[in-house]
Amino acid sequence: MERLPYIDQHSTLVPADRARTWSALLRTTCEDPDDLSTLPRGFTLDEADPPHRLALTGRHPFSRYALVFRLDEETPTGTRLTAESWGEFPGPHGRLYRALVIGTGGHRLVVRAMLRRIAGAVRA
Repeated sequence: MERLPYIDQHSTLVPADRARTWSALLRTTCEDPDDLSTLPRGFTLDEADPPHRLALTGRHPFSRYALVFRLDEETPTGTRLTAESWGEFPGPHGRLYRALVIGTGGHRLVVRAMLRRIAGAVRA
């Protein structure tokens, strides 16, 4: 992964071991959890190191970005799931896009909701 400027990170403690958390991550992130190429529109797989790390990248005219999920075992039945965001927003349109996405707090809300959805999928 090309090193992009750091944006932020958010974490949650998932009440499951790393293997179950990894499975929940793939079920909520991929259209087909058995096929890592079925990521949401706008993302491509950069790296998968099951059950430790999933790195996604993307780009469009106003930004280049990466979303990295880290799974760290806190206890035998608890995993710290962290989403790290990285991105570059070149030019005046990029600065405006960053202000709308990052500056308004919308990005933070979306990432935190994603982490809650993944944690909820463990219980399902």
